[in-house]
Amino acid sequence: MAAEVGGDSGAPKKGKKKGKARKSKKRPRIDMTPMVDLGFLLLTFFVLTTTMSTPNTMPVVVPPKIEKNEEVEPPKISEGKVITLLVGRGKIYYYTGIEKPELRITDFSRSGIRKVLLERRAEVEDRYGKGEMIVIIKMMDEAQYKDFVDILDEMAVVEQKKYALVNITPEEVALVEDYKKST
Repeated sequence: MAAEVGGDSGAPKKGKKKGKARKSKKRPRIDMTPMVDLGFLLLTFFVLTTTMSTPNTMPVVVPPKIEKNEEVEPPKISEGKVITLLVGRGKIYYYTGIEKPELRITDFSRSGIRKVLLERRAEVEDRYGKGEMIVIIKMMDEAQYKDFVDILDEMAVVEQKKYALVNITPEEVALVEDYKKST
């Protein structure tokens, strides 16, 4: 059983004239079986030679690994240069300073965290100079991967060069819980 195009179907011909016998002409037959093989060959070729899209990654600068027996004292930083972001699911709690931090809340919109970061940068630049602001990012348990990517995107949009990803402390979790209860 071959796939064929053309040829005699075997049905009686309509409108045959009686009389003079004519030699019947055979129509050419085209066997389509090799075309199926060719189609699969081309399909296999293009599937195997096509490059798939490669996932894009964000570069993250990580400090050098410290051995257990090494003692490294962290650098002294003025708390006026630092803003701490506690990233939750679709929202960001933030505060400045260490002594009695005043917790505030915002979101990922243009008038949200971006505005907060730009205003804070202006304050730090007036007081300490250009490029001195440091952002500490702490992910809460409720945060999703999308929130992590969104906050790193905001760092790129506002061109914030100095930021750190740090684990959230129990005191900060309690601070957020107290804030939620008070509102």
